[in-house]
Amino acid sequence: YNIYLSSGINAEYGGVIYDFAGPYTVTVDNMAFGNPTKYWQLELGGVKDVEWDTAVLRASQEYRGRMHNLCCDNCHSHVAMGLNLMAYQGRTNWNMVHIALYMVIYGRFTGFGGFLKTYLPFLIILALIVLVVVFL
Repeated sequence: YNIYLSSGINAEYGGVIYDFAGPYTVTVDNMAFGNPTKYWQLELGGVKDVEWDTAVLRASQEYRGRMHNLCCDNCHSHVAMGLNLMAYQGRTNWNMVHIALYMVIYGRFTGFGGFLKTYLPFLIILALIVLVVVFL
């Protein structure tokens, strides 16, 4: 099972990704910002497959009735709710900050292409700013 950025969460043994993509919208295998570039591999631990899938589906059903808020109730919150419902790692206090932090610490890129898609736009903008500052 994996978590992806934009945060989606796998359910069902086939690896279906659920993503809170916008207001009242949870997509299935169609993430809001394209294919995953980074993932965090989760261990099942004490969570049974059925409990995992049920938690992900319950979180997805809940988020189909919510307005998307980029700062406070977003895809990371959706994933956190799924982890809370299954009591992942014995915890029920997961939140969007935990998800983002764990993705930075434990996340792995899908490959060099995933790394480029994640950081190249930022590096291009940074280079343009540096060029403007240096030459103007």
